[in-house]
Amino acid sequence: MDPVLILFVCCLLLGVLVGVLAGLLGIGGGLIIVPAFLYMSNVLLGIEVEHAMPMAIATSLSTVIFTGLSSARSHLKLGNIDNQIVLYTAIGIAIGASLGGLFATSISGVVLKRIFAFFVIIIALQMIFGRNKVSKLSLAKPALSGIGLGSGFLSALMGIGGGAILVPILVWFQINIKKAIGCASLCGVIIAAFGTISFIYTGLNAVYLPQYSLGYVYLPATIGIVITSMLTAPIGAKLTAKLDTKKLKRIFAVFLVLVSIRMIIGLE
Repeated sequence: MDPVLILFVCCLLLGVLVGVLAGLLGIGGGLIIVPAFLYMSNVLLGIEVEHAMPMAIATSLSTVIFTGLSSARSHLKLGNIDNQIVLYTAIGIAIGASLGGLFATSISGVVLKRIFAFFVIIIALQMIFGRNKVSKLSLAKPALSGIGLGSGFLSALMGIGGGAILVPILVWFQINIKKAIGCASLCGVIIAAFGTISFIYTGLNAVYLPQYSLGYVYLPATIGIVITSMLTAPIGAKLTAKLDTKKLKRIFAVFLVLVSIRMIIGLE
């Protein structure tokens, strides 16, 4: 069977998992998509990590554009999006995500893989031990641009929507948790859009990328993941009422740590 077709089918299945976990645990798909695509592209397409890693990041970001829009629309209907927070944060995000994409394609794929794994471990530890603490400080609106710049850069570098970074920061500065999640969902779409454009631009003239690539975005993987993840996210959301999501989140975080350690010490 054609390796591209096999990868597409695998991404359809991956999208099912991504959608359920996103709806159930509120985690970004990039934490799963990046290591999964890295493995599939190496095994099925024979792409070395040097080129596969920026492809994994770019492809993950491209899926967030579609899945994030669905989430952001839901939060908009619920009134969980503060226009001022999004506006000021988006200014920094647009710059940060663009720079993140440019930086990711300018460094070694092996180094990028280790950077990704390191930050995933940090996020996983936050999921296990973190608490939504609140400071006594309120957040001045102009400072949101600086937060957007940093979170946009890191998120584009990792191929994630940015909620895992933005939500704790906004809550720390006395933003209501529901509004923090709502604003982060919309900001994630902005991160994904600018980050994806950056990866497409830097990869347009790369001769080593496989067929069906748009810059560093591998379209069969993007299409496969988006099709099923958008269908299964509502299922995951419904399961939150039946399952212990806190315990599941901690189990998933331990899994992320193990995967990240494997990425750091393996796949040379």
